[in-house]
Amino acid sequence: MVARRKFTPEFKARVVLEMLTEQKSAAQASREYGIKDSVLSRWKQEFIERSPQLFEAAGSNYDDSEQRIAELERMIGRLAMELEMAKKVSRFLTSPTNKSGS
Repeated sequence: MVARRKFTPEFKARVVLEMLTEQKSAAQASREYGIKDSVLSRWKQEFIERSPQLFEAAGSNYDDSEQRIAELERMIGRLAMELEMAKKVSRFLTSPTNKSGS
């Protein structure tokens, strides 16, 4: 029984990109790397099918970041208002005209 070779995702992507950019034909890649045409064809198909997911994930991460930034900006605004209010109350409570016992 022949042991199956394992290829890294980076290697697969490089080979598929070589074929897509026409640096190498499928036949050339098959000969050079010793990989069956059917395997290369499957890699190429998977690459093409999954490529939109890459951009969906990137877009959703961007949207998540934008939402998180907006949430943090609202929180900063609310905390700034609370701090200002606390300062005013503190000044009012410590003002000389407001001390009992005078």
